[in-house]
Amino acid sequence: MISRLHSAAVLGIRGYEVQVEVDVQKVEETGRFSVVGLPDTAVRESVQRVTAALQNSHFFCPGQLLVTVNLAPADVKKQGPGFDLPIALGLEMAIQHNYSGLPEAFVRRVPADVSEWCIIGELALDGAVRGVRGVLPQAVAAREAGRRFLMVAAENAAEASVVEGMQVYAVESLSEAWQVLLDREQHAPVLPDPAAAASAAEVDFDEIKGQPYARRAMEIAAAGGHNLLMSGTPGSGKSMLASRLPTILPPMTHEEALEASQIHSVCGLLPMGGGLLSRRPFRAPHHTISDVGLMGGGSTISPGEITLAHHGVLFLDEFPEYSRRTLETLRQPLESGVVTISRASGSMDFPCQFMLVAAMNPCPCGYMGDPRHSCRCRPADVERYRRKISGPMLDRFDMVIEVPAVDPASLLSKPDGESSAAIRARVTAARRLQQARYAEVGITCNARLTGKWLRRFCPLSEAQQALLLAAVEQFGLSARAFDRILRVTRTIADLAGRETIADHDLLEAIQLRQYESQLRQ
Repeated sequence: MISRLHSAAVLGIRGYEVQVEVDVQKVEETGRFSVVGLPDTAVRESVQRVTAALQNSHFFCPGQLLVTVNLAPADVKKQGPGFDLPIALGLEMAIQHNYSGLPEAFVRRVPADVSEWCIIGELALDGAVRGVRGVLPQAVAAREAGRRFLMVAAENAAEASVVEGMQVYAVESLSEAWQVLLDREQHAPVLPDPAAAASAAEVDFDEIKGQPYARRAMEIAAAGGHNLLMSGTPGSGKSMLASRLPTILPPMTHEEALEASQIHSVCGLLPMGGGLLSRRPFRAPHHTISDVGLMGGGSTISPGEITLAHHGVLFLDEFPEYSRRTLETLRQPLESGVVTISRASGSMDFPCQFMLVAAMNPCPCGYMGDPRHSCRCRPADVERYRRKISGPMLDRFDMVIEVPAVDPASLLSKPDGESSAAIRARVTAARRLQQARYAEVGITCNARLTGKWLRRFCPLSEAQQALLLAAVEQFGLSARAFDRILRVTRTIADLAGRETIADHDLLEAIQLRQYESQLRQ
């Protein structure tokens, strides 16, 4: 009799169900234990882990057995150690069914029905069950496949328990796993802990001194999901502003938190023992990052930084120091919200709807325009430095602003800005207006408005149209910049709680873009 259990694996960032089939045949010669179904090295090595775990957990595992484990579907490569536990349980079930003459000490009652179970876990040599990466998307896949019960390591239980419609059971050893399968009702499932999602922010906007213009730009960017480029001298507060942006972003919906958490789970970045991400992701890779590190890929296709920033913020400090090629790869994902990674082994799509926030100096030395420092850069050096950012890349920003040097006197004064909580309340209210307005068309925020929807939801009077056209002509802006000004205008009106766009909304949006013309000079 062949034993069959269900497990799961990850392909890219999505989980899929795997059926674990175990067949046992008694042979006269030395036995053999093989795993088929496109296993990688970690899966093939499960033979040694499973054998040692069974023996050290006092299960019967004789040597004269021909054991064949099949992982279906057989045309998809299986990765990771998460199949250890289902293989061990399936092997013991097959032995109990098929091996006659077992010593009485090893005869065990066999679980009656395991068809509704999904089992995931790595085994230590002593039979302990260890956590694995990617449990969250695997739990989602198990639910979609119709499984009702999920067995995982104790350290993965909180993560898996956030999936609605699944009863999650945490086990710490192979022996305990067998007992749970035998009598599930004697063991309590793990319940999601709402308190686990709460985490206090370590920084706050009220710590920022001065920079009212930049703070206003940050609020608008958060309210509409807009991309923002800041240019300013060293020490003007660009990085400080960017690091506090997540504290004013609206809370993630359950669906957004689930998507972002699945990505972090696959990459091993979801804290063990934690549930869903409580705050929007904030990724700040160093400027030496490679194309693969930023976009994703590799021999085993995995997500990059832009996917890890999904539903959050990607902050690129020292923007011109990134390689030109790396920056240009951002252009298409910024428009579509999806990055396609194609390799000889196949093609995979990763979501990447994020806010791009970048910071740069006005010149190589950083002090152009600083009243307290003299800039010694030659015009050719400044031009070469700014040309590292192409025109099409500049077009991807909704706002391009200057962040001036901070007055030293203000450093000794008390902070005069609002707290993150106060700003976040306005941002959240503006996002709710957008969600209600775009409910029928499936748009999440103003930054995603395109085509006919942009014209429909951002109507301008004839005078406003003439004003916008004059600004585009004066500052040499592109058609893409024209659309982005409209989106920012819509967000400014939403922050004020108005459905009608006012003249000063449009003027402020134009002002938040005009610094771009200086960078193009």
